[in-house]
Amino acid sequence: MPELSRRARGVPVWAALKSLGRDGVVAQVRGLVLHARQLAERLSALDGVEVLNDVDYTQVSLAFGDDATTRAVTARIIADGRVWMSGSRWQDRDILRISVSNWSTDDADVAVAVEAVRNALAAVRTRSS
Repeated sequence: MPELSRRARGVPVWAALKSLGRDGVVAQVRGLVLHARQLAERLSALDGVEVLNDVDYTQVSLAFGDDATTRAVTARIIADGRVWMSGSRWQDRDILRISVSNWSTDDADVAVAVEAVRNALAAVRTRSS
């Protein structure tokens, strides 16, 4: 038998969905997808950044040439702390994975994320030169 405390874990989710309503949930998801697409578009414009997936939802997968460079850029971004992105593996490649999932993500957050990636990539390139 589950603990009694587990029964109420869904209450905050239920309350959020109830307060937003169907239209509010749709608008929130659309906003997250929009910001993920903005990130993919702006990051793909940077020299050396490859967007590996079609951004149909809230996930963006990036690579920076070889796996070692991708891991180094990912480590710099995590150490910087301005944004949270994580390393992962996809289709036999190391990637930087971005998940746009916070309801409060806005255009300013997109700009900060692009700058964090730009700075990390520049730092890795400087180090390897």
